[in-house]
Amino acid sequence: MTAGPEELLDEWLRVSLREVRPGPRRAATDPIGSGSAITVGTCLELFDAQATSRHLDFAARRLGAGKRGYYSIGSSGHEGNVVLAQALRSTDPALLHYRSGAFFVHRCRQVPGLDPIRDVLLGVVAAAADPISGGRHKVFGSAPASVIPQTSTIASHLPRAMGLAFALDRARGLGRDTPWPRDAVVLCTFGDASANHSTAIGAINAAIHTAHQGIPMPLLFVCEDNGLGISVPTPPDWIESAFGSRPGLRYFDADGSDLRQALSVASAAAESVRARRRPALLRLRTVRLLGHAGSDVESAYRRPEDIEADRRRDPVAATARLLVEIGAASAEEVLAHYDAIGARVAATAARVAEEPHLDSAEAIQAPVVFGSGSRASTPVDSVHSSTDGPSGATGRSPAAPGQTAERPGPMTLAQSINHTLATLLAEASDVLVFGEDVGRKGGVYGVTKGLQREFGARRVFDTLLDEQSVLGTALGAGLAGFVPIPEIQYLAYVHNALDQIRGEAATLSYFSAGRYHNPMVVRIASFAYQRGFGGHFHNDNSIAALRDIPGVVVAAPTRADDAAAMLRRCVEVARSEGRVCLYLEPIALYHTRDLHRPGDAGWLAAPAEDPASLASARIHGDGADLTIVTFANGVPMTLRVARRLADNGIHARVLDLRWLTPLPVDDLLHHARATGAVLVADETRRSGGVSESVCTALLDGGFDGRLARVTSADSFVPLGPAAELVLLSETAIEDAAHRLLESGPRSQV
Repeated sequence: MTAGPEELLDEWLRVSLREVRPGPRRAATDPIGSGSAITVGTCLELFDAQATSRHLDFAARRLGAGKRGYYSIGSSGHEGNVVLAQALRSTDPALLHYRSGAFFVHRCRQVPGLDPIRDVLLGVVAAAADPISGGRHKVFGSAPASVIPQTSTIASHLPRAMGLAFALDRARGLGRDTPWPRDAVVLCTFGDASANHSTAIGAINAAIHTAHQGIPMPLLFVCEDNGLGISVPTPPDWIESAFGSRPGLRYFDADGSDLRQALSVASAAAESVRARRRPALLRLRTVRLLGHAGSDVESAYRRPEDIEADRRRDPVAATARLLVEIGAASAEEVLAHYDAIGARVAATAARVAEEPHLDSAEAIQAPVVFGSGSRASTPVDSVHSSTDGPSGATGRSPAAPGQTAERPGPMTLAQSINHTLATLLAEASDVLVFGEDVGRKGGVYGVTKGLQREFGARRVFDTLLDEQSVLGTALGAGLAGFVPIPEIQYLAYVHNALDQIRGEAATLSYFSAGRYHNPMVVRIASFAYQRGFGGHFHNDNSIAALRDIPGVVVAAPTRADDAAAMLRRCVEVARSEGRVCLYLEPIALYHTRDLHRPGDAGWLAAPAEDPASLASARIHGDGADLTIVTFANGVPMTLRVARRLADNGIHARVLDLRWLTPLPVDDLLHHARATGAVLVADETRRSGGVSESVCTALLDGGFDGRLARVTSADSFVPLGPAAELVLLSETAIEDAAHRLLESGPRSQV
């Protein structure tokens, strides 16, 4: 029978040890060589972690073959990353590549009470007892060991790492505590193929760009370079060519199969980042053994001689030989220890395979379901007047013209958001406001005008033009105890970085069973109806990609009073529950003052002082003939329609959904039943628009009255007057209302 790749790898370790000439016996406290700072004991510990990681890979493959395991992307060939755990501290936050198994084992063993063997295998078998994800996914993560769980498949975790490194020192500058020491270094590991992804390139650029401005960025990037992206080779000199001479980024290179050299270089890289508070990149040259994952057959795309050459560079075998050469142990002792580790891993695998899995949809959804409770968070401190310049608050933001800061009067939507942001910044030191142009300019539409002047550039600041980096800054700041309020300039631009919300922000609580959270309120200038400006990129009416992300709040304020109340609620649930909140601000309503006629000031309102209830709609009127359900720009449009309908004897009530996720289903059903006829006026597109969910919620709730919807067309928004041809209009709403009321008992949606 032909030996499998595991057997060949195991045999190579045994064969290679036979050829080693043992050195003079040394004690554990002895250096491994003249002048070396590395002791024999350290080498033994690192080998133990490497061998444990290797046997965990073997166990995962056996469990998979026996249909009892569900994850087998292994770390074999990458065990040189164990030196990173030795070079860094157990209190340095780590965001890991999925092949960083040896690092994880060694890091966990530096923290009393952790059992990395059992923890990893519980993840492999998707056991409910898995201490990080609770059986939801296999990730390297441990709160006690400061390993933040990441999927890390396409370097999507790099922007978060950049944001966390930024936030650690920003917190220090503001006198705030974080879960990590003040001189902590953030570690971020990833693969050579992922280094080419725009997400990785953007995050590395953002780190360099930030440090270039003199802002601390204690971040160590480590590219675990095995020369392959599944089956596609990476040129051997590519990582050095791409990053080796980048100004502002110190570059280090080490052979992951040479423990002594790799530990020396990793230690130098870590100390450089810790001392300079500037980013560095370490290329750790590795090999990939046992294929990419699962059933991957390397022989289908690699030459046998190349596979064999990598096997001969096996880092576990190399460290085993080193132990014999330096006199740490005999070949027989090394093999006996290696086999004992294998037996312990195999025994643990047999036990965890019997552990129960998650047994209900409710249990699986628990970390993301609404109303799941609060979380422990960094205490909220009051911001006091400061004499140290821009780091502290000096008072409240100026009120709208003609108003006082103590008791604001009627405002526009933009003024209300500005006023509320100022109040939030003044009330608590954990709030940060940032994004492209939000600082000195005050945003494209002036919504953040004056905030930087009032609260300083440490709390209100501009970012570079990269949405992934803007959101990555928020992801990291949330981990560091802030409540970040980033701004995305336009709704169309958020799609450039959607994975930072969908794949990173929304999944962290899920993958950590609620142990980690992403508190943030993302302000997005949204929707259409801007006149004389924009076209599609400034008049985007598609939010389908946002509304199906589990656990994310999607708010759509319409008027000044609701804007303040809803922004306060978003900040509250971000802080108390770690929620990701998307706050969609209708651009066309920012500076609207009138409702029915010029000069009536009918759209001005005083900002509410109390938070709005989550998933609560707002009702306008009490008409008994028709309920018109709408949101955002649809609200003033529909209120005008309702007045015209009333002139014709049709009395309608207008229900402003306000919250698009979670939908205010109870309010929706109550007002639908009150009239028995519902028209959904939806400014988003007919396919994938909000109206689909509204109609479904009504049907699911047992509503059996008349129901119709009127929407914008399935089209991008063109430039100029042509936009009116594809967007929802007042005429369309009014015509649809008449048709619905003139129809029979039930109308087709």
